[in-house]
Amino acid sequence: MISAILLAAGESKRMQGENKLTKLYNGLPLIQYSITNILNSSVNELIIVLGYQSEIISNLVSNNKKIKIVINKNYPSGMSSSIKLGLKNLSKLSNAFFICLADMPLIDTKVYEDLIKSKKNNEIIIPTYKGQWGNPVLFSSMMVDEIIKIKGDIGAKSILEKKLSKIKLLPIENKSIILDFDTQDNFK
Repeated sequence: MISAILLAAGESKRMQGENKLTKLYNGLPLIQYSITNILNSSVNELIIVLGYQSEIISNLVSNNKKIKIVINKNYPSGMSSSIKLGLKNLSKLSNAFFICLADMPLIDTKVYEDLIKSKKNNEIIIPTYKGQWGNPVLFSSMMVDEIIKIKGDIGAKSILEKKLSKIKLLPIENKSIILDFDTQDNFK
């Protein structure tokens, strides 16, 4: 079973008072792109971690039996608290999981499928674009105990740097894996 943890708890601090996940992009709220692309893949479970404006964002999430919404009341403490909450809500049947960022709407279903297909015994699979590490990252469930120890406003990057021998880099010819929407200019 493959799970995905979608991190959607941030405050959109660089968006001049607007929540980027609710902002329309090509007619739809930004978060709907990430959700749709994950659900259209062979991911079996999607855990959406909300925090800032969670009531507003949860209303943008359609009902789907694969989706589980969890609320991070500690979201101001940073991304690691959202990752930990997502990990605590993984299905016991999950043998691998993605950590996904809700502000990366252009990552299409094919990227998820390519990462899933390349999974063998590797603990971590990272997509790359022209040598640059991107998202989403696919982890073996054997990594949960280690990742759950992270602290602060960082993702799992500190873990990745310690586990270079267990990482498989997967070149992807799709710039979407490095493009996030953080400012008003990204929506133009």
